Amino acid sequence: METSHNAATPPPDPGADVPWEQRLRLLLDSTDEGVFGIDLAGNCRYINEAGARMIGLPADALLGRNMHALTHHTHADGSVYAEADCPIFNAFRRGMPCRLDNEVFWRADGRSFAVEYSSHPIVEQGAVCGAVIAFADITGRKRAAEDLQQAHDALARANDGLERRVAARTRELTEALEQLRELSAYSEQVREDERTRIAREVHDELGSLLVALKMDVNWLHKRLGEQGERTPEAAGDMRQQMRCKCQNMSRLIETAVDNVGRIITDLRPSILDHQGLWAALEWQAQEFAQSAEIALDWRCVPPPGDLPEAAAMAVFRIFQEILSNVGRHARAGSLAVDIGLREGWLQMRVQDDGVGAAPQALESPTAYGVMGMRERARQLGGRLAITSASGAGSCVLLEVPWEPVP
Repeated sequence: METSHNAATPPPDPGADVPWEQRLRLLLDSTDEGVFGIDLAGNCRYINEAGARMIGLPADALLGRNMHALTHHTHADGSVYAEADCPIFNAFRRGMPCRLDNEVFWRADGRSFAVEYSSHPIVEQGAVCGAVIAFADITGRKRAAEDLQQAHDALARANDGLERRVAARTRELTEALEQLRELSAYSEQVREDERTRIAREVHDELGSLLVALKMDVNWLHKRLGEQGERTPEAAGDMRQQMRCKCQNMSRLIETAVDNVGRIITDLRPSILDHQGLWAALEWQAQEFAQSAEIALDWRCVPPPGDLPEAAAMAVFRIFQEILSNVGRHARAGSLAVDIGLREGWLQMRVQDDGVGAAPQALESPTAYGVMGMRERARQLGGRLAITSASGAGSCVLLEVPWEPVP
């Protein structure tokens, strides 16, 4: 009786006749990881193609050779790696399997490569007869890790530098803000002092003049009412007194007019509006030299045109502050002023022969006058430089972009 094959019967295994040792060898040769086996003396008994390729010798040339002496003899730093310390050999000597990724193997041409390896003892019939070692070249992984660490360190340094710069900039801005607040407070105090001075002048000078005029007017009014009661001789004397009183009133009025003009000039010189910046600067310099009793060397080559009103006023106020500083601090005997147009910049140089000042005094946070002049110059798009030394006088240079009124 014939028997038919069951359709579910699996097909025959084409490798059924292949010895298991050969199948294991084929399996090991198919992997990219190096694998070799050693006996109790550390000599190679088997190595797959990937392992031989990484070491740099044919597999047949490696059989029977001591693998520690061939590929594990030296540390990465060049120091000798004693065989007694080798974790690979300890796998079969002490029954201690291991897995490491911080060592190197050496190629036949003397080059090393970073390696990750594991070593396990081979036990047959209850006794250790060798070890099997699997290893992989991790040079690329190490390089990537080093690159990543370098990038991380660079980023950390950059962040640290950025934080320091931000902290420094924050300090600078804080100091600048504090200086700005102090300058604002100083400017407000200056304005208040100026208001107080003007109010005092109006009260003390104009007020007294107006009171005197009022008394004279009352006197005239009273005397005019008595005209009909006097004899011709007394009337003549009274007319003479009235003429004297009118002359005195005229002098008082002239003085009041002069005082009003002076106060108005202090507030805003009319010459600046009527004759322009150059005439106003010269007038201010002459007035200062006369009142301070110092020699004046005035040199001004006016460029064609004039600055806008706001810019002209700023330049004039800077010039006033310069003269004020000379009068208060310099104890100078002469003053030289040079004004002209140079390479598209309006330049004003003021040089005195006074006692001068130390550089740190000019940069002091409380040097509000200097700070105010520099701030005015910055608002005009210009710059102000001061050179001074104790006993050598001072020189103030103001430079403003020349943009005349069209």
